[in-house]
Amino acid sequence: MRSGKLLALVFAVSLVGAACGSGDEETATTTTEATTTEAPTTEAPEVDDGSMVPADWPEKIVFGFVPSQEQETLQDNIQPFIEVLQAGLGIEVEGVVTTDYTGLVTAMGSDQADLGAFGPFGYVLGKDNFGNIEPLIQSIRFGSATYHGQWFTNDTSICADPPEPATALENRDTEIVQVPALEAVALQVGVTFGDDGPELTDTTDEGTPVSPGSSCIGDLADVEGKKVAFVAESSTSGYLFPALELLNMGIDPQTDITPIFAGSHDAAVTAVLNGDADIGLSFDDARRNIRQEEPDVGEKVVVFSITGEIPNDVVAVRSELPGTLKTAIYDTVEAYLATDEGEAVFDQIYSWTDIRPATESDFDIVRQAAAELGISEPPG
Repeated sequence: MRSGKLLALVFAVSLVGAACGSGDEETATTTTEATTTEAPTTEAPEVDDGSMVPADWPEKIVFGFVPSQEQETLQDNIQPFIEVLQAGLGIEVEGVVTTDYTGLVTAMGSDQADLGAFGPFGYVLGKDNFGNIEPLIQSIRFGSATYHGQWFTNDTSICADPPEPATALENRDTEIVQVPALEAVALQVGVTFGDDGPELTDTTDEGTPVSPGSSCIGDLADVEGKKVAFVAESSTSGYLFPALELLNMGIDPQTDITPIFAGSHDAAVTAVLNGDADIGLSFDDARRNIRQEEPDVGEKVVVFSITGEIPNDVVAVRSELPGTLKTAIYDTVEAYLATDEGEAVFDQIYSWTDIRPATESDFDIVRQAAAELGISEPPG
């Protein structure tokens, strides 16, 4: 019954929410893609017969995901994890990929989904509008519980100095610094994993070398008057934090630039690559997502600034679920992520490398940014 209602809800939201587009990855994002290999195939785990399941647990839970990639691809990629979670809990688990963050926020808020993988802004909107959800799991990527948005351009005149290949930008000691790509926390375009760790030897499936990403230090004041490709109004790194940066500089993100909403991080990168926008925003480094089709995207799309640090994406849970079930969900995810298969599957889904218990106060900075922008409801 719940499954049918959720699918109907997602379909309805897609009609009005298509213009909103996908949010983070953010995370989304960073929600970088660390590999493009196919998800490992697994046999469906044997599910417990339910005899050991606590009496107050539901017979079924629904886990909602927001696309960080093509919706059908993500639906396939989450299946090994859903099967493991189902086997670990001993109850039925359904994985559903919604069209966008608005769909997932609404599904969680109306009790049509029990768990949801949210970008930080999507979680804050869901919590503040419905109140019946709480953070359970916060993602870790390469030892970091935070990420940032990246500003990029196809016009290198915005750079104070010529762009340097195989470099990235990081926040260090309250300032933005340029570092070698292999030293960046987020996996950069052109970087792959070798036997001894990250290497600048990434290639497409056909063997074409992927250009290492270029970066420079630019002045955000030069964004004024430009056509800017944001991701979506519900994207933390692709709109919320960069729009607030502009406001703090006295640049109105609605009137002092020409804003467009590309609908996804991939699309924002593509818009700048194709010249449909002068400037773009995404998580760091969303250029990886299109490197198979555009192996030179790292040199044609140059990163010139980054936002402040943002808490990583989170798995939220309905508050009404039993505490023992919440604990079992966390423990099952943690144990699976510690396996080679789990690491590969989560790499494909959202590029997680570890998790930690999520804390509500971690998202205060996101809530404050939304308040300053006057955004208190899911965009529609």
